[in-house]
Amino acid sequence: MTEKAKPKSRIIDAVHEGARDLHRLGFIDKRKMQRYDMLCLAPVQDYDAAKIKALRERLQLSQAVLASVLNTSASTVRKWEVGDKRPSGPSQKLLDIIDRKGLEAVL
Repeated sequence: MTEKAKPKSRIIDAVHEGARDLHRLGFIDKRKMQRYDMLCLAPVQDYDAAKIKALRERLQLSQAVLASVLNTSASTVRKWEVGDKRPSGPSQKLLDIIDRKGLEAVL
């Protein structure tokens, strides 16, 4: 069965719940259910320099340790924090997961 996705609204939550029931009963296959799950996920937040630095400081991590967790270089994290660069899709998703669920979610 699929993991419960965070809904965008009550209507989407109701549709997603109905799809989960139909999947459980065998009327929706696994691939189609995964597609419903993806459609019902909340969008990933945009992480600017201030948010990245605040997240890192809240977790009490150095730039090098955060870089290691995100599988990137310390110079990249440094550039994110001064605003020279912005995190790409996968890095943004990992930052969002760490922000919402904690560092343990990605370790």
